Amino acid sequence: MTNEERQELIALYGEGFDEVSRSLEGFSAGDLRAHPLPGKWSACEIVQHLADSEMTSAIRLRKLLTEDGPQIQGYDQEAFAARLRYNERDPAPALEAFRAARATTAQLLAVMTEEDWAREGTHSESGRYTTEDWLKIYAAHAHNHAAQISRLREEMERT
Repeated sequence: MTNEERQELIALYGEGFDEVSRSLEGFSAGDLRAHPLPGKWSACEIVQHLADSEMTSAIRLRKLLTEDGPQIQGYDQEAFAARLRYNERDPAPALEAFRAARATTAQLLAVMTEEDWAREGTHSESGRYTTEDWLKIYAAHAHNHAAQISRLREEMERT
């Protein structure tokens, strides 16, 4: 990956929280928990997932930067959603956790060296896992979920 490509992904990562926040504007408390698309998460569940995912991803990057050949553990996001009762909890603290974890990680991304970008470990589900792999995944992650929240809104407006 070139430095220019990396900088574009870092910028995309930095815009993720604002994109999610915009996608949530105008949702009522009831709408946040609605399931207008069968089998899909509610907006509340997405926000809870983003918080857990962002905190997990923050630790993953830190392990990559500080440990030699770290083991990066995968997790079952559906089990998290069910067992951590995503749709029963207030999403406001989760949104703040997502914001804060992303902000501190953005600070790291801004100061990483070429040596940092060359670091790697092993992911329990996908094998070789580098800091660049991490960036490719998480740069778009929030945007993908913001689009999912927008689709929920569109479906609620249709019905």
